[in-house]
Amino acid sequence: MGWPLAVSAGLMERSSRALVAALGPLMVGHLLAMLVVILPFSLLVALVEWQRQVQIGASLLVIGFGVFRFVTRRHPRALARIRPTQLGLWSFAVAVAHGAGLMLVPVYLGLCRAADLDRSHEAAGALINANLGIALLVSVVHSVAMIVAGGFSAWLVYRYLGLKFVSRSWFNLDATWAVSLVLVGVVSLAFSLTDRQ
Repeated sequence: MGWPLAVSAGLMERSSRALVAALGPLMVGHLLAMLVVILPFSLLVALVEWQRQVQIGASLLVIGFGVFRFVTRRHPRALARIRPTQLGLWSFAVAVAHGAGLMLVPVYLGLCRAADLDRSHEAAGALINANLGIALLVSVVHSVAMIVAGGFSAWLVYRYLGLKFVSRSWFNLDATWAVSLVLVGVVSLAFSLTDRQ
């Protein structure tokens, strides 16, 4: 999600090195954002007696955040140009706000029932629940894959496609994302409230 800022850094500095240099802080911020969310929830696995309350709280948090994002869809103009020294902080804040680490929380909270999972989800759940090292490895692999894909997109726009391509082809998925957060939160809450353990 930060590759347009890498394009901006390259264009502002008139250097492809500035574009490449921007990718590092973007990846570090994204990785830290996932770890901030994943690590506390990985520690909650030990608190089995509070599982239902945590599930309900997480569901309400996701619903609340989805409603907040649906109501406040405007992006601040101040984010149009982020200084290279602030890219890591920006990447961290946006990845936390956009829920980069939240994608793994349902596995930690047991919201994904074994009967409902296909083989790939079962494997991911087994790996994540295996130990903290695996959770860290999954986060690092995800961050590297994200920055390679984003860096490639930034390079294409910077070097070949130009800003007109972005302005003509860009569309905003904030409303769809907000609605999906609310729906996932409602489904998770329904499962948590109907589960009698």
